[in-house]
Amino acid sequence: MPQPDAAYRERLLPGPGGWSAALAFAVILGIALWPVDEVLSYVTAGIALVVLVVLLWWTSPVVSVGPGTDGTPHLRAGRAVIPTSLLRDVTVLDREAMTHELGPGLDARAYVCLRAWARTGVRVEVDDPADPTPYWLVSTRDAPALAAAITSTARSASA
Repeated sequence: MPQPDAAYRERLLPGPGGWSAALAFAVILGIALWPVDEVLSYVTAGIALVVLVVLLWWTSPVVSVGPGTDGTPHLRAGRAVIPTSLLRDVTVLDREAMTHELGPGLDARAYVCLRAWARTGVRVEVDDPADPTPYWLVSTRDAPALAAAITSTARSASA
C-alpha cells in the first residue's frame, strides 16, 4: 500500500552483494547451458536475471511510518502494522547492539523484521495490554531517522 505522505519509508533491498549474487547465478546458469545451445543460454540467463531481480524486490519488506487506513499514524514493518500511539520507548541500535538484541537479549515473544544486509535497527516497546508482544525489533539502514519518525508520530497521535 503506497504511503505518499509517510514520515519515513524504506524498502529493505539487498545490498550490492545480494544483487551481485543474483547476477552471478544468472551468468552461471547461462554458462551451464552454453554447450546445449548458445541462444538458449542467453535467453535462460536473461530470464533468470529478471526473475531474480523481481523476487528480490518483491520479497524485500517495506518499513514505514505514516498514516494507516484509518488515517492515524502507524508503523509498518513488512506485513505487520501497529498504531504509533501504542509504541513507547524507541531505542536506536547500532551493529553491536542489534547483534546483542538478536542473540542473548532476544525475547521470543518479540516481533522481528530482520534483513541481514541492514545491520542497524530500532527496538520499539509496545504498550498494549491486549498484545503479548513486548517490543518490535526492526532492521533499517537509517535507524536514527526511523526512530525520529516513530517518536514524532507517536507524540502527535497521543496529543
